[in-house]
Amino acid sequence: MLNKAILVGRLTADPELRTTPNGVPVTTFRIAIDRPFSPKSGERQADFITIVAWRSSAEFVCKYFQKGSAIGVDGSIQTRDYTDKEGNKRFSFEVVADRVTFVERRQSGAPVSGGAMTTMDAAPAYQSGSDADFSIIDGDDDLPF
Repeated sequence: MLNKAILVGRLTADPELRTTPNGVPVTTFRIAIDRPFSPKSGERQADFITIVAWRSSAEFVCKYFQKGSAIGVDGSIQTRDYTDKEGNKRFSFEVVADRVTFVERRQSGAPVSGGAMTTMDAAPAYQSGSDADFSIIDGDDDLPF
């Protein structure tokens, strides 16, 4: 059997780090994912998916993501049913994150919630140079791979 969900969306609110009574970090957040089509009315529609991240993934999300941030989630779908306070039977599903990743470069100077880092430096651009900067290696006897 296979239960795999790969999602890319935007956080609908700032994530909040909590801990279980045993001290395990956890966060629950929702992401909005635009549907690839629009109905005849022309209004764009989105699906809102609940994500649960545990341990280091939870800490990572809370440190580097905030409302509106694009996020990639790789995980599995978990379903449950329960009875609410009024006695109604309810059904819910959520994605339990195995892996969480950045999917876009953060804007320079944009704040990072919960962390000390305030900017992400871009990789240096190497626009100058010539073939003379490199040398040819004869043979591959000394290469480590």
